[in-house]
Amino acid sequence: MTIKLGVPSKGRLQEKTFDWFRARGINLRRAGSTREYAGAVEGVEGVDLVLLSAGEIPRELAAGRIHLGVTGTDLVREKIPLWQEKVEVLAQLGFGHADLVIAVPQCWVDVDTLDDLDAVAAQFRARHGFRLRIATKYHNLTREFLRAHGVADYQLVDSQGATEGTVKNLTAEAIADITSSGDTLRANHLKILSDGLIHASQAALLRSRTAPLDEGGRAALQGVRAGLGL
Repeated sequence: MTIKLGVPSKGRLQEKTFDWFRARGINLRRAGSTREYAGAVEGVEGVDLVLLSAGEIPRELAAGRIHLGVTGTDLVREKIPLWQEKVEVLAQLGFGHADLVIAVPQCWVDVDTLDDLDAVAAQFRARHGFRLRIATKYHNLTREFLRAHGVADYQLVDSQGATEGTVKNLTAEAIADITSSGDTLRANHLKILSDGLIHASQAALLRSRTAPLDEGGRAALQGVRAGLGL
């Protein structure tokens, strides 16, 4: 059997992934049309290239439908319950860096830590009769982080658009979101809590622990690992 390698279907993450593999003697290339979501792997035998969105790759790895995949560690931890039982991190790739953080309005001058946020959340509920809202796409990671740090009296509200704008639009009081430079947060008059780093993410090469392998598949996987020096 051949094994399947899932990589991001477009953008800088795809370009950086192709560069990373090429530097190690394995060439990935798309099929002829940019509309096709398949490609070829050159430099190692028995590997098919599958192009997926970065958000789909964790799901496909966990389900065992692909054997290897490149995506952000934030997406792996968010989308795969008990992720370490389903996937193995073979390598951190050194690109795609982004931090998942808790940010609050800059005008909250007395709020700098998670303890401060917890106190404000309790005051907010007493004053308004409902819990302080934190907008995020990362419900699982955010909930686990806040629980571990003893923050209560909040509610998570789903944001699939411009999360940084939810405070200005009065649909949330704080956010948990990905940032690289912090410029967008500052432009929206938000600041990161001093201890508000939930997860420092980067792109990683991952192996599915659930994908079936026959003798040919194991040989192909070993060939990839040997070619990449893993």
